[in-house]
Amino acid sequence: MLNQPAEKYRPYPVIDLPERQWPSRQLTKAPRWLSTDLRDGNQALATPMDSARKLEFWQLLLRCGFKEIEVAFPAASQTDFDFVRLLIEQNHIPQDVAIQVLTQARSDLIDRTFEALRGAPRAIIHMYNATAPLFRERVFRQSKAEIIELACAGARQIRAQCEAQTDTAWTFQYSPETFCFTEPEFALEICEAVAAIWQPGPERPMIINLPATVEVNTPNVYADQIEYFCRHFSQRAQVAICVHPHNDRGTGVACAELAILAGADRVEGCLFGNGERTGNVDIVTLALNLYTQGVAPELDFSDIQQVLEVVTRCNQLPVHPRHPYAGELVFTAFSGSHQDAIRKGFAERSERQEVIWQMPYLPLDPIDIGCSYEAVIRVNSQSGKGGAAWLLEQNHGLQLPRGLQQDFSRIVQQQTDSHGQEMTHHALWQLFCQHYGLTQPSRRLLEAESHSDDKGETRFKARLQDGGQQLTLEGKGNGLLSAAVAALRQRYDLAITIEDYHEHTLGKRSDSRSVTYISCLNARGERAWGVGIDNDVTRASLQALVNAAHAFLPQESSSLA
Repeated sequence: MLNQPAEKYRPYPVIDLPERQWPSRQLTKAPRWLSTDLRDGNQALATPMDSARKLEFWQLLLRCGFKEIEVAFPAASQTDFDFVRLLIEQNHIPQDVAIQVLTQARSDLIDRTFEALRGAPRAIIHMYNATAPLFRERVFRQSKAEIIELACAGARQIRAQCEAQTDTAWTFQYSPETFCFTEPEFALEICEAVAAIWQPGPERPMIINLPATVEVNTPNVYADQIEYFCRHFSQRAQVAICVHPHNDRGTGVACAELAILAGADRVEGCLFGNGERTGNVDIVTLALNLYTQGVAPELDFSDIQQVLEVVTRCNQLPVHPRHPYAGELVFTAFSGSHQDAIRKGFAERSERQEVIWQMPYLPLDPIDIGCSYEAVIRVNSQSGKGGAAWLLEQNHGLQLPRGLQQDFSRIVQQQTDSHGQEMTHHALWQLFCQHYGLTQPSRRLLEAESHSDDKGETRFKARLQDGGQQLTLEGKGNGLLSAAVAALRQRYDLAITIEDYHEHTLGKRSDSRSVTYISCLNARGERAWGVGIDNDVTRASLQALVNAAHAFLPQESSSLA
């Protein structure tokens, strides 16, 4: 890279647009959408789609709700021509859907394009020619007048062809290709000349497409270009202004959104942003950006995984795990602080029974696009106490007290640090059960009984399976757990006290099982947690106490007679 890039590169100019209006506007409705996956997206594939893949993609676009779909450049190849004919001849085009095809402003290509469209119920004929100085002077070596005449000749031919094929409802679309680095005055001039030939109106609809063929400036400059054009075009009310942003600077979505604020009515793009170079603008992201602002996008992505599967299969291209809304990891938090905030956000939402979505780190409810909460929090060495607690709550109904969250987080941290991998839900549950006595506890309560005398003292007696032997425990105290602690002290010469106790049911039915969490302290102030789950809350509590006490006992019992 150059130390002084200005020696090689020049910034593209900005527009002098006093009192621009777009910065103070807000997006309040969806634009008209056009998917160009089957044309612009297809031409960008290393292995272009065959008819079967194209037809599968076409059907997906219909399910998503697209009413305008660019399907081919029919004069470019026999495959594209044949696909247009297949859609028409096999009646794949719903009455409320218009297909769009692309052609250069060349007489032979225009004739071939109309041949492909014969019999189409509704069609948009999209003609383009490059208008920027870079192309005029270096590619075509033509003057402005010659460039205008090329576009006008194409427009005259298209109008004549449309008038000769009255069975089709026609819309004419013109693109001054390379608009974003064409002089604004010249872009206006050539579009005025083309529109004068077409004479747009209700019976002769027209679209003027103003593409960011190659992103060369910041999104605000593109918005200025769109607003300038909308202000000065003489037949603005008779035409739809469309934008076709590419993503060379990585700001295609921003360009499209600002262009809509600046007056654009329509957006052309691809699902997940496929297209030449860095791609076309991503319609999925644009639509769901609107959705998260409370604006109906008029496209259906309620099963985003199915959309993802079809697109990746047809394009034979992956979608990045961090791709907005659709990537495998976009709803996933590994960070401990993120996990804690999300967990608390869900708890608050449930408690308040909120309708409005207000969730830390999640601008969209995954449920709305067919995703579960399963992947929202995943545990690795970066995770804190909230991550493991969330997974245990979501998958097993456990509501760990804060102290137990901290304790288990330490255990999880040791485990993930040792192997450096993400911990699966199953592995996390196995670790919890093993550490807190839920899986084959070394000391298992067999039966217990208690009764209180008239002085309020509780006498406790239980049988305990301790390894290969059965032991009897007896004790007394001012309550059941106090008496059980006394029994453990007596049997194992163990000085412990109960520090914390929590319980809740697993479910809302009257016959639901209960879970109890108990932490104990020994004489040195060391802490241990135990957990018990049982149909009977008393048995759950006693087993939790035994499981906590187990941490202070040797592996093999040396119980006293």
